[in-house]
Amino acid sequence: MVDAITEFYQTQLPHSELKNNTLQADCPFCADQDAKTSGKLVVSLNQASYFHGYFRCTNRCVAGGFSLHFARLQKIRLQQVPGFDPDRDYNASQVEYPVKNINGEILSFREKMTDQLYERFAEIGIDREVLAEMKVGYNGRYLIYPYIQDDGNCYSAHCVHPNKPEDTFWYGEENFSRGPYRIFNSGDIRCCENGSLVITEGEENLLALKQLGLPCIAVPTIGELEQLDPIRLFVNHNQESETAARLFAERFGYKVRLVNWPEETPSKYSITDLSRDNTKQFQQTAFALIKIARSFSPFGSPEHERLRFLEQLQLESGSSYQTMQSGFPQLDQALGGIHGINIMGGTPKAGKSCFFIQIATKMARRKIPVIYYDFENGRQKIYLRTLSRLSQLSTAQIKNGPTREEEKTRLHKAQQDLTNMLPWFRVVTDRKLTPELMRRHIDFLRHETHSDYTLVVIDSLHKLPFKDFSERRTGIDAWLRQLEAIRDELNVSFLVISELSRGAGGQYDEQPHMGSFKGSGDIEYSADNAMVLLPQWDPFDTSPPENRFNDLWLVASREQSPGRISSYRLDFPYWGFSEAD
Repeated sequence: MVDAITEFYQTQLPHSELKNNTLQADCPFCADQDAKTSGKLVVSLNQASYFHGYFRCTNRCVAGGFSLHFARLQKIRLQQVPGFDPDRDYNASQVEYPVKNINGEILSFREKMTDQLYERFAEIGIDREVLAEMKVGYNGRYLIYPYIQDDGNCYSAHCVHPNKPEDTFWYGEENFSRGPYRIFNSGDIRCCENGSLVITEGEENLLALKQLGLPCIAVPTIGELEQLDPIRLFVNHNQESETAARLFAERFGYKVRLVNWPEETPSKYSITDLSRDNTKQFQQTAFALIKIARSFSPFGSPEHERLRFLEQLQLESGSSYQTMQSGFPQLDQALGGIHGINIMGGTPKAGKSCFFIQIATKMARRKIPVIYYDFENGRQKIYLRTLSRLSQLSTAQIKNGPTREEEKTRLHKAQQDLTNMLPWFRVVTDRKLTPELMRRHIDFLRHETHSDYTLVVIDSLHKLPFKDFSERRTGIDAWLRQLEAIRDELNVSFLVISELSRGAGGQYDEQPHMGSFKGSGDIEYSADNAMVLLPQWDPFDTSPPENRFNDLWLVASREQSPGRISSYRLDFPYWGFSEAD
């Protein structure tokens, strides 16, 4: 069936001939432009092409474009054009242009073009007709690229040294040498409404594509991309350009198609390099690259997702995943190991830090990398209490020095264990911590220890740095969002200490539940496991401290059944816990 665009052109060009998806007719615009000979109007009508409906004159008497531009040139009511939207404003933006322009100077620069320069452009496949169409000139030292605005006048020009492209400056009205006015051949934007348009980096690359008859605009540097609306993209083959192109595509979505260079393409390669090296095949190669251009997808390909799933499944079936154990058998059974985000709340002085320090150091001794973010105790106390638990000597005995030989032997062995553990156990007390800095810490420790998994301990959630204390609630929730992302991206397990909120009368709830957590409604959504550690002893009880027990409750879990996990006896005075049978 004949599509609407084909029917539109055949109606407007009744004496045209359609052959191989290309419509040809005598150009109706050449006479209006005082052309010496009448050219041919060529219209691409291949529905599989990005340029379906694009017309151009072989004489270049007018700028090529799509059906809306054709209708304006022919003075046809836009309502008769396929794809016309009555609710859309098709008028160009209203800009207050200066009274003075540099049109006369641009004309004089064009007259100064030399045969040597024409030969230079011919080497990369650009002929005099294209240079004339783009009004490229020369001032005796620099090539002059005029930046013509929507009113048809030129107010600024980019001056580029022909042999040293990094040597450039802007000439003309200063206000039109920056911002949204720094688009070379910007007239093609309006000509290509409801169609496709190529964006490239640098004016010379645009000339090479114009030689092929493609609608194109150029930005002088890749940083100008943020000024543009979504259009097709063809940038240089280097990391900076390709990163900027991807960011541009992410901003505008599926309307942008990224033209990807083949893997074997040399670094810093450009369109003019391609034209120079492949003069005869340049047109075929360029159109082939454009044909396979695809929208930048925010999703991974199905094959990528399948391989990622299988890789993660293999990791979770491996020994590294299975070693993520706390060392407390009943806790590991209740949680299925230390995986995901595990948040534990508790009353003040219940032993939350002591409990997590014990788990963290046990895992580090099994050569699992651990980062302990401490905002409560200080690294000296963490190391001292770990040494006390390992040696079964009180902190006072360690500081004063043990007297018996057996105690000295235990202390020496504990010191050696601590030394061997420290490459896998890193304490961070930086109160300017950010999620980006946390990612760098994790990346470095994983690289240094050659590990698939990392444990991160945060003591505590409510003391993580955030900008405004009055926005504590939103700051905590924002951190939880970041922890979720880090968990998924980097295979990180978290142990996070949280405060509990007081109930009526300033007392803590005897029966733990999700509402017990303080300061964040997002814990119930972010935590893979939420736990509460409740002392089963009176702080004013005079019974021996070693008879004190804490109950650990699992109050919410994505995978496990909530309930009481176990009871833990305080190993006084050695800063540890033992799990009850």
